[in-house]
Amino acid sequence: MDWKKTRVLVTGGASLIGSHLVDALVARGAVVRVVDDLSSGRLENIRGHVESQQIEFIQADLRDAGVAQRAARGIDMVFHLAADHGGRGYLESHQAACAGNLALDGIVFRSCRESGVQKIVYASSGCVYPRDAQMDPQEEVYLREDMVGPPFDADNMYGWAKLMGEMTLQAYHRDYNMKAAVCRYFTVYGERGVENHAIIAMIARALIEQDPFVVWGNGEQIRNWTYVKDIVRGTLLAAEKIDDGRAVNLGTMERTRVIDAAREILHYAGHHARIELHPEMPTGPLNRVADNSLARQLLGWEPEVKFMDGLHRTIDWCFRTKDREQLRSTLSQALTER
Repeated sequence: MDWKKTRVLVTGGASLIGSHLVDALVARGAVVRVVDDLSSGRLENIRGHVESQQIEFIQADLRDAGVAQRAARGIDMVFHLAADHGGRGYLESHQAACAGNLALDGIVFRSCRESGVQKIVYASSGCVYPRDAQMDPQEEVYLREDMVGPPFDADNMYGWAKLMGEMTLQAYHRDYNMKAAVCRYFTVYGERGVENHAIIAMIARALIEQDPFVVWGNGEQIRNWTYVKDIVRGTLLAAEKIDDGRAVNLGTMERTRVIDAAREILHYAGHHARIELHPEMPTGPLNRVADNSLARQLLGWEPEVKFMDGLHRTIDWCFRTKDREQLRSTLSQALTER
């Protein structure tokens, strides 16, 4: 694919994943437009591109009248990452806000069709998978794409909205011949992450030298944290190789307990503290790990960065860039907000 001839829109392009995607698209020579209302994204993440005029930036809410139509005008391909989202504390305490993604996705998809956009790449989530398949941390389960089906059982309103977004986009492909791809992201972390997600939150606790060191849940929850640059590489491959709206998992198959991630953060940061478990706090599914065999088959993709290597990079970035005093005053609120 010749990205140098491609006019691209990235919605939510100032976010963790979005900003790294913008970096990759600019490096490939694409003509890039970003729309982000900065409710959770950070202008600092893309400031260099904006100031050098390498990208066009629109600060606006895509749900406002005319914004999506303006953003999609003259665009060949849309990477739709914009969403009302956050970490587990946010998803469980802001269900109505997450339900707003139903309207957001519908507005963006319709505007893309009306503007003649050739293809949409949709950022979905592991939250679309049935919760009952993810509740036994002792069972070695890997979530396959074909496990999403009747009877559906998505994870909270956020998961249901993502599931409806997938189904809507697939209907656009069937009814209007819209080219489309769906990427199901699994537990993304990395530089530019914020404290409402578990890894950055735990790193922040180490940075402010919290003692006791709080860990939500009983620590036995299994996750497959996936490094952001691997996620971006997979997203670009999906844009290049999938047209029929099918969904593909982007996630590592490493199985990591939350307690083990916490211990490694403490060890690497050199912070000696007692771990205090809080099983009453929101934890989500207890056993969420992707099966990425379809991504290997269709895209030739698999993660390149092992979790411990990516974790160390992220700790180094947080300790280099985060302000300790600010974190001490804002961490508690950040855990449940955007």
